[in-house]
Amino acid sequence: MPELNFDKVLASLKLRLDEVVDESEFDEILKEYTGKDSLLSVERKNLSNLSNEDKKVYGETLNNVNKSIVTNIKKAKEEFINNKYASLEDEENDDITIDWITNTGTHRHILSQVMDEVVNIFASIGYKVAYGPEVETSWHNFDALNTPDWHPARYESDTLYTDNDLETLLRTQTSTVQIRHMEENDPPVYIVAPGRVFRSDQLDATHSPVFHQLEGLAVDKNLKFTDLKGTLEYFVKQFFGEDIETKFIPHFFPFTEPSAEVLVKWKNGEWLEILGCGMVDPNVLNHVGYSDEYQGFAWGVGIERLAMLKYQVDHIKNFYDNDLRFLEQF
Repeated sequence: MPELNFDKVLASLKLRLDEVVDESEFDEILKEYTGKDSLLSVERKNLSNLSNEDKKVYGETLNNVNKSIVTNIKKAKEEFINNKYASLEDEENDDITIDWITNTGTHRHILSQVMDEVVNIFASIGYKVAYGPEVETSWHNFDALNTPDWHPARYESDTLYTDNDLETLLRTQTSTVQIRHMEENDPPVYIVAPGRVFRSDQLDATHSPVFHQLEGLAVDKNLKFTDLKGTLEYFVKQFFGEDIETKFIPHFFPFTEPSAEVLVKWKNGEWLEILGCGMVDPNVLNHVGYSDEYQGFAWGVGIERLAMLKYQVDHIKNFYDNDLRFLEQF
């Protein structure tokens, strides 16, 4: 029974496919190896000269060779197209968000870095970290913190409520964590509460409807304003440097009395406010069942505010744009 050397046929096909430089050549190769003028077509025509048994065996061989040729051409074409577009992507369509070549790993966001730095400073003098829910009750967010019903902070224009009864809201401050912690723990208390907070603010250079705070609370016997002052001066010098100057000026917060703002003297001689603080109002301690023998002090600082000052960022929006040109600086 006459039979072609099909190993040579397939070997010649492989060489032909390796030499392809244009996608259109694959159709030509398919026609060359399986078309009406191909060796396979000629062999099929010769089947009529064979016995029935030889015709069956050789016909099956021809079909298998034909399938192998078609499969090899299809596979080579797919690889050619994939390599073509991968090459084009590398040359013309660089994706700046992905490094396809080197594994540079990940890096903590600048706000996470600043948050960790602030937490570590207070942890170094004995403060523990406490957390609480971002969706809060009005009692924890306002009433327990000595904020009356008529206070502007409770208006719907300032606070993002989640129900029509104004009983549930997105917390406007992490002071809520202080209340929850005191409800569950007896004094003494020395905690910091970092986290996201939400206010109905329009986005501008220094305001965002979502931002980050770190609130601190100390409750113990015989705590004085001088203890608060010393604690915050230590923090400021650790964060900005030993040469930074600070001053405290009177202010008002519903949950502290007396209250103050802390200012730092910047490089151009200008005084800049960085946080609010004060002695915990006795009403707050009474709301959580603490006895009159305990006093406390508290403070709250915006993480974005600290980051903008320390790293000279001119717009709060930069923290949330996910622009690698900005983020990679830190």
